[in-house]
Amino acid sequence: MDTMRFDDILVTPLSIIETKGGDVMHAMRDGDRGYVGYGESYFSWVDSGSIKAWKCHSKMVMNLIVPIGLVRFVFHLENDEKSPGFYHLDIGEKNYVRVTVPPKIWFGFQGLGVKSSLVLNIGSVPHDPDEVQRKLLHEFPFDWNAMA
Repeated sequence: MDTMRFDDILVTPLSIIETKGGDVMHAMRDGDRGYVGYGESYFSWVDSGSIKAWKCHSKMVMNLIVPIGLVRFVFHLENDEKSPGFYHLDIGEKNYVRVTVPPKIWFGFQGLGVKSSLVLNIGSVPHDPDEVQRKLLHEFPFDWNAMA
């Protein structure tokens, strides 16, 4: 089994093209850094202050984008004693990037700001309930309130 590191998470700036009548926000295309195939895309709303954690994919590479609002993503390497524990990144309209997360990294996310936020995941494989592990919020010692 490959040992994952936080350095394996890619952060790619995305372009927003201002156009009359409404902006165009890029997400991903074949050949982009982080693209390793297409399985499915889905959107997930997260209310301000709400936390959705913890999940770990065994096969899926996630490409996470927040076109509306602001979301804090927190990543954890459960079996790496050398890691600093947790890595977090806030992305959204003011920090418009794509975060590419390889398999075997635990993650959760929290809605920030005053409104609900929209998360897009462009996954490398279709959803498979047997491909993802889940843990309850309290199973990792991360203080979400200290980060607020």
